[in-house]
Amino acid sequence: MIRIEHLTKRYGGFTAVDDISFVAQPGRVTGFLGPNGAGKSTALRMLTHLTPATSGSALVLGRRYEDLPNPSRHVGVMLDAAAQHPGRTGREVLQLAAMVTGMGRSRVDEMLDLVGLERSEASRRVKNYSLGMRQRLGLAGALMGRPQILILDEPANGLDPAGIRWMRGLLRDFADQGGTVLLSSHLLHEVELVADDLVMIGHGRIVAQGRLADLLTTRPGCVADAEDRTAFADALRAVGIAFTGRADGAAEIEADAARVGRVALDAGVPLTLLRPADGTRLEDMFLQLTADTARGGPGENALGQNAPEQDATARTAPAREETRA
Repeated sequence: MIRIEHLTKRYGGFTAVDDISFVAQPGRVTGFLGPNGAGKSTALRMLTHLTPATSGSALVLGRRYEDLPNPSRHVGVMLDAAAQHPGRTGREVLQLAAMVTGMGRSRVDEMLDLVGLERSEASRRVKNYSLGMRQRLGLAGALMGRPQILILDEPANGLDPAGIRWMRGLLRDFADQGGTVLLSSHLLHEVELVADDLVMIGHGRIVAQGRLADLLTTRPGCVADAEDRTAFADALRAVGIAFTGRADGAAEIEADAARVGRVALDAGVPLTLLRPADGTRLEDMFLQLTADTARGGPGENALGQNAPEQDATARTAPAREETRA
């Protein structure tokens, strides 16, 4: 278990982490999320005693990280995959990790197999590794001592889609076997797929935390589309049902599917789609809760240009792009 209570870090007049408290439980994956500069990395560095806290406490297995006997036997840490010595081979990096944790040489080969690094790759110097290979090597080092806890900062950076799926399965298996995983990542879709619990921070303070299933609640209403979208829109307006358009041309409607179906039937408008509304997506919640900490204003697109206004009364499908992190 990881327990953080009133953890705070100040640099002069700047507060990087401001009185945060949360628990990461055994058998669960806890996603630790926030925009760049929100304080995630600083909090993880305080947890692993790389940065001293101004106040508060951070405990792993009921003790401070620095008080654990041979911490790497209890806690696997990967905060920066690029921090490995570039002049050593991958095997040498893991052999050193095995020595520190008191594990035998056979554990090195076991870890190479686990993270999918071939023997020829293990003999290459780290400076010749891709970022994805460094991530695999860093995770092998973190798991070397058979820890009970994993603390990972952006572990999927540089991995291809197959590698990301492999990472997701590995973390899920680790938690299902009773381990505690604290995972910081900007890949929100992947966090949504693997995490049990979420802690979200902005400006150094927690803005949301709890079980993923509780935070991502089901939205009321439904999603529908019609052969004649103009007639369908007129029928909805005639009975006072509000709706907004989607990028795929369908409409998100603030009424249950049964009522919308009856309205369409009475208006003689054939529907091509009718289903309950999507649940709240993690990306939507993240952007809403951290909007005041994000770079760029809410009315700007990715290029920093003002987004065109959409007229919901003139069209049934104002663009709302469905993106994946």
